[in-house]
Amino acid sequence: MLILFTDTDTDITPAKAKEFGYHLISMPYSIDGKTTYPYEDFETFDAHAFYNQLRGGVLPKTSAISAERYRHYFEPHFKNGDDILYVHFSAAMTATFDAMDIAVKELLQEYPERHFYTIDTKAITILSLIIVEEIGDLYKAGKTIEEIQAWAATEIDKFAVYFFADDLRFFKASGRVSGLAGTMGTLLGIRPIIHMSSEGKMVNIGKEKGRNKALARLIQYAEELGEDIDKHRIIVGHSDAPELANEAIRLLKEKFGEHLRIELVDVNPTAGSHCGPSTVGICFHAKHR
Repeated sequence: MLILFTDTDTDITPAKAKEFGYHLISMPYSIDGKTTYPYEDFETFDAHAFYNQLRGGVLPKTSAISAERYRHYFEPHFKNGDDILYVHFSAAMTATFDAMDIAVKELLQEYPERHFYTIDTKAITILSLIIVEEIGDLYKAGKTIEEIQAWAATEIDKFAVYFFADDLRFFKASGRVSGLAGTMGTLLGIRPIIHMSSEGKMVNIGKEKGRNKALARLIQYAEELGEDIDKHRIIVGHSDAPELANEAIRLLKEKFGEHLRIELVDVNPTAGSHCGPSTVGICFHAKHR
């Protein structure tokens, strides 16, 4: 049997994971030296409380998980005679997969008849989530691993995400967005426009003054790059900015029609440690990233 895995950096919740048959790997964050594993140390993510902490000056840190922890996730399934497909967030953004490779190499030596497959979404948060859900659809439809891999080879680069940050302190502290140094400060009301590249990295591609112009820019990208938007999910993600996120939904429906299949998602706390509060983004099927 093929067992699906994904991780909490994809914005998936336990309920959504159960719907598609995914097992969850928890990616941790730390505040004041205390490390928290989402959906293992708590059952429900209180996004408002978490992002209010960040608004109050807290700067969380994130870290890779150990090879032993990966082994804890994977070994029971190998021991049970199952193979694993892990659909994960971008390998270009972390060193955590080095530890995973060590664990998997050891496990495959102990269970040589088993197979371990990965699909790199080359993304994080809602862009990973839309790919995770699409693959979940294929899995539920009974598609083989070869069919899922063939889909991923052509379709992963045909989902795009664009978002803007409200407070540059977090992205600057994380150092995970290229081209951000040239943007102006938050005090001037400048919002950098960021997307995920086909290399799986966050890239600053522009800036707008004020939230309304930033939102309009996101919709413009959807209009210019969108492909068969109404035949696929659209995901709107936010880090405790429900009014902005709902305005993004209104603008999308105004542009593309009320029938759109839109999901509204809270950005997970580990990724949210890097983007900070009041970040809003949209993810859609596109001609290219």
